[in-house]
Amino acid sequence: MGANTKLFWILAGYFGLLAIVYTVWSVFFNDQPLASTASVTGGGIEWAGTVALTLSAAASSLIAFYVGRTHKAQGAELPEDRIDAEIDDGDAEQGFFSPWSWWPVMLAGSLAVVFLGLALGPWLALYGVPLVLIALTGWVYEYYRGLFAK
Repeated sequence: MGANTKLFWILAGYFGLLAIVYTVWSVFFNDQPLASTASVTGGGIEWAGTVALTLSAAASSLIAFYVGRTHKAQGAELPEDRIDAEIDDGDAEQGFFSPWSWWPVMLAGSLAVVFLGLALGPWLALYGVPLVLIALTGWVYEYYRGLFAK
């Protein structure tokens, strides 16, 4: 996590510097006046790129701050940060998954129908919502019924 923190602080500085350079460049070398601050030598600020680069710097700063605080609160190095770490050191319990379960496929298909209904018409989403509820119920309760009941 230490390397990630440094990487995101470097990215934040890079995007911040790039936002300043881009803004100055657009003020002096823009041919079309895009803002009320148009001067004699050039146009105005090109806001789309300036805002995008500034928000990228802000997002990188937020991520770097969060990862840094998490790393400090954790109190230990991750295996990814150690040079002498083995691949098996990073293996953690990921949870229990059913390789034979078809409920996630049904849930994905029914959610696709719902989102397609939002794009095409609400009538299609009304058919998809009960399918979503059936798929969620089936996935949650698949170990309470049938061959795999515990």
